[in-house]
Amino acid sequence: MRMLLKARVDTEKGNELIESGRMGDVLSSIIQRLQPEAAYFTPERGHRSCLLIFDMDDPSQMVPLTEPFFSQMGAEVTVQPAMNLEDVQRGMAAVKS
Repeated sequence: MRMLLKARVDTEKGNELIESGRMGDVLSSIIQRLQPEAAYFTPERGHRSCLLIFDMDDPSQMVPLTEPFFSQMGAEVTVQPAMNLEDVQRGMAAVKS
C-alpha cells in the first residue's frame, strides 16, 4: 500500500547530526531502506521536515522504517495511507458501481 511518512526533526538533534556531518548518512540510510517513489524536504512549523511516499507491504514494516527517525533524529512521525490520482479514480469508479 502506498504510504505517506511525514517526519519533523527535533531541532537540537538535527543540529547535532549536521554539525557531526552525519545527517547525510542518516538520510541516505533511510532512503535506501524505504526506497520511496518521492522524497521532499521542507521546513514545517519551524522544524526540518521530510515527506516520503513509499510502498508498505506489511504493517510490521512500520517499526524498522520509522525507528531511525525516532532514535537518531528525535522526530515526530506520522504514517498514513496515500493515493495518487489513478488510485482515486479507481476508487471513485468502484463507488459508482
